[in-house]
Amino acid sequence: MKYNRVLLKLSGEALMGQQQGGIDPNVIAFICTEIAKVTAQGVQLALVIGGGNIFRGISLATAGMNRVTADQMGMMATVINSLALQDALQTHNIPVQVMSATPMPAICETFEHKAAMAYLQQGKVLIFAGGTGNPFFTTDSAASLRGVEIEAEMIIKATKVDGVYSADPMTDPQALRYTQLSYEEVLEKELAVMDATAILLCKNHQMPLRVYNMTTQDALLQMMQGQDIGTLITAE
Repeated sequence: MKYNRVLLKLSGEALMGQQQGGIDPNVIAFICTEIAKVTAQGVQLALVIGGGNIFRGISLATAGMNRVTADQMGMMATVINSLALQDALQTHNIPVQVMSATPMPAICETFEHKAAMAYLQQGKVLIFAGGTGNPFFTTDSAASLRGVEIEAEMIIKATKVDGVYSADPMTDPQALRYTQLSYEEVLEKELAVMDATAILLCKNHQMPLRVYNMTTQDALLQMMQGQDIGTLITAE
């Protein structure tokens, strides 16, 4: 494997599949199968999952709800998704540990850096829940933060399209797909990859970021082998 430790960012919406909300069991099963292929090769894997399939704090904040309260509700949604994925991975006999940025000891372990590093060394898949534990930060920012903290070799963002485009390929047939970008280009072109805070954190820590289509079978394993999948974003 070219990469031995990576962080995978999944959106909450991706877990819906073709549903209008909630979690599609078939999507969870597919994700577990792809994760199993990677961990079987000894790759240390951590995940951050969004909560948009259950609750989007920013939407209610726009409608008048207190932003702090709305973001806290969104963080709770990420815990629900993390527990669902943990259960599915355990069903596939994959060792896994959920760690939340917000303490909730009756449900899952609280994030602590040394413990997280030890779990990775033990071969456990880590699922980081609860965002950063603070309002006003997205799960993209949480993914960048945790990726830097665990010294991942790359952050991978799973989406519904096969990379980063100049425009939304679902609505613009003329949209062009980039194979490689710099962080500066992402910011200057205002490309919808991650929010600016997440991109700047990756940039400041020289963290490579790759965007790919999560529905493509074996794509995650192929990336670990060094194949050029999706769009790669680096400092140069």
